[in-house]
Amino acid sequence: MSKNLVIVESPAKAKTIKKYLGKDFEVLASYGHVRDLVPKDGAVDVTHGFDMKYQIIDRNEKHVRAIVSALKDADELWLATDPDREGEAISWHLAELLREKNALKNKPVKRVVFYEITQREVQKAIQNPREISADLVNAQQARRALDYLVGFNLSPLLWRKVQPGLSAGRVQSPALRLICERELEIRAFVPREYWSMEAAVEKDAQAFTARLVEFDGRKVEQFTLNNVVGAMAAKSVLLKAANGELVVGTVDKKQRRRNPAPPFTTSTLQQEANRKLGFAASRTMRAAQQLYEGIDIGGETVGLITYMRTDSVNLAQDALTEIRQVIPQQFGAKALPPEPRYYKTKSKNAQEAHEAVRPTAAARLPKDIARYLAPDQAKLYELIWKRTVASQMEQALFDTVTVELRAGEAPAGARGAHAFRASGSTLIEPGFIAAYTQSFDTPSGKEDDDDDKRLPALQVGDRVKLADLIADQHFTEPPPRYTEASLVKTLEEYDIGRPSTYASIISTLQARDYVRLEGKAFSPTDVGLIVNKFLTDHFTQYVDYEFTANLEDELDAVSRGEMQWKPLLASFWGSFKPRIDEKMELSRTEISEDRQLGIDPVSGRPVSARLGRYGPCVQIGRRDDEEKPRFASLRANQRIDTVTLEEALALFRLPRKLGFLPDGDEVEVNIGRFGPYVRYGKKFVSLKKDDDPYTVEMPRAIELIEQKAAALEAATIVKFGDSGIRIVKGRFGPYITDGSRRARIPKGREPEALSVFECEAYLAEAEAAAPKKGGRKGATKKAASKTVAADAKPKAVKKVAKKAVRKAAGKATKKAVKKAAKKTA
Repeated sequence: MSKNLVIVESPAKAKTIKKYLGKDFEVLASYGHVRDLVPKDGAVDVTHGFDMKYQIIDRNEKHVRAIVSALKDADELWLATDPDREGEAISWHLAELLREKNALKNKPVKRVVFYEITQREVQKAIQNPREISADLVNAQQARRALDYLVGFNLSPLLWRKVQPGLSAGRVQSPALRLICERELEIRAFVPREYWSMEAAVEKDAQAFTARLVEFDGRKVEQFTLNNVVGAMAAKSVLLKAANGELVVGTVDKKQRRRNPAPPFTTSTLQQEANRKLGFAASRTMRAAQQLYEGIDIGGETVGLITYMRTDSVNLAQDALTEIRQVIPQQFGAKALPPEPRYYKTKSKNAQEAHEAVRPTAAARLPKDIARYLAPDQAKLYELIWKRTVASQMEQALFDTVTVELRAGEAPAGARGAHAFRASGSTLIEPGFIAAYTQSFDTPSGKEDDDDDKRLPALQVGDRVKLADLIADQHFTEPPPRYTEASLVKTLEEYDIGRPSTYASIISTLQARDYVRLEGKAFSPTDVGLIVNKFLTDHFTQYVDYEFTANLEDELDAVSRGEMQWKPLLASFWGSFKPRIDEKMELSRTEISEDRQLGIDPVSGRPVSARLGRYGPCVQIGRRDDEEKPRFASLRANQRIDTVTLEEALALFRLPRKLGFLPDGDEVEVNIGRFGPYVRYGKKFVSLKKDDDPYTVEMPRAIELIEQKAAALEAATIVKFGDSGIRIVKGRFGPYITDGSRRARIPKGREPEALSVFECEAYLAEAEAAAPKKGGRKGATKKAASKTVAADAKPKAVKKVAKKAVRKAAGKATKKAVKKAAKKTA
């Protein structure tokens, strides 16, 4: 019997599949991608046919070694990574890497795909292997190359012309544009006043309301009543005409049927999980990945849902059969339609061979397996189960009624009377609603606010009591900011990116601080607005929605074998590179204009707001003034385009003196190059994210100082008595400090073996090597290059330390030398 090695992406998936394949199969995880582009310029060689230069990913090198080792005992290699472009690329990269290492040795390589991790589907896939798809791999390579070419060329331009550390992405930038354009719409919006009129009426002790739809024979539009005078005049006319009652003019009764929503795709799953569960897209995909890869449910590890990256609403025939068996058991025979429902995917590039996101077994009820699941997993599984089952249930049936109520009659030759309209509906047969109702991006979260609103039995000619006329003032509202759900929906509508990338797009925008989530809605930051303006002004084509969508279409064409990938790259690069070169010549002021706020009454110098090197700031003075400008960072709740002159001047009231510590050290708050901080004596501690340097007081400053002291004690490896010198665990390894100076520990030296003499020498040497203000950078670097010998004896240490320090420091550091000599004597 031959030995088979199967490779999947994750250990959870490997554990599940291993149980299905038995002892003749060894299953290992690659832990995602094993290779990626070399992270430097030239990884996509634009001068040699767009050759791609790959290297092994460091964190996965040990996993590749494990695969190479296991392959020695295997007769065949099976690549069972995910059934999409990324999965295909992972398999291809791994096969290429193994060939480079001569690890395959002509052993067969088979590619298998499955859309659910169940024993039936996994074994079926093993029986039907195929070759790695070059078209899918090339589509993924093209996408990766495009993202690289944009990122490695546009981001450095942003660093030089706008602010260091910024980034621009091929798909990320159009998504940012959506959020910024919506924000600009909101700011430009001018509200308009309008009034509504509702009649509070009653019939047979049942109260209901009806809205005014006709006044003096004319249809009532949104702005028919647009001020208080007109509204009150209309109310007076209506009350007089009604004389305490309204007459039923017409009654329109009919039945309305509503169809269930289709099963979930990646996009609709992210949207609905955000609306119903409050999950971010990344949180949804994380829980879905876990459900797909396998959960231990009472001794059996099984994938609970099908593959969660899909744009198809199709359901397999055997899944339909099982769902139709579950419906009458759980919801009664009336809930099952005569025939299955089939849905058509709207996406033009959908792969119908894929399935929607559904439970792998509809008979596995949410209530029965909830105890095996984490809270997020349980909530998401229930959502997927309900949506899938509901999609195959009967329509919901409503009795609807629309009633027109009239006030007064029109005299001969005059315009008509006044009319109110009331609508309501009653659910007769719940159908799919018994299992699931879809949410919408509306204030109520419903598609129709009249659902379940009941009216009394009414006939033409009936008179109903008019209890009151309610005139309400309203103002038109700007378009709402995007939520995660509405942003995902819009990205899909514009065909920007693909549903599997939406979570990473949103995460990147937040990580770069281009947008912030305030409540459930996104708003752009100053940096986001400036980056978007730069891109839309100077790289209009590349953040254009249609251009981005067309590029996605071309990538899909590559995946289908209808287009070659390197000519696609050549076409993109041919227009993109000249644009980069052209814009590299722009001055910074041409890209980001300062906003003039007024004149500082003290100095008489201009005050402006702009995006500085370290974030949004205000400045007093100009760059070319003889006296240097003064700068102050904006507070977290301030923006470049709205900060006032008074608010800007208040930012220069730092530092703030808070008082004195018991040891006599003065405490003050200020903002420096790296953000706001507290200074106590000659020491510093950074303020936290939520601390405001303009309002923080002494108790909070003491708390931060004590926290820093506790953290220092916890990180201390060695402390040398009262000398103030200690060796501390640092982010990049142990270092020596005396509170104001720092020195690295030479390679090969153990921190615990160092003496106080050596530590003082290293500190003095580091101080001497540091560039002085106004001095020539690196002037003492060469002189300070010699260090204390690693194997020196204590007496030799003193001698060598003094010599090294003197040589390194020279005349400028005699004080440091004397201090070192005194402490090492």
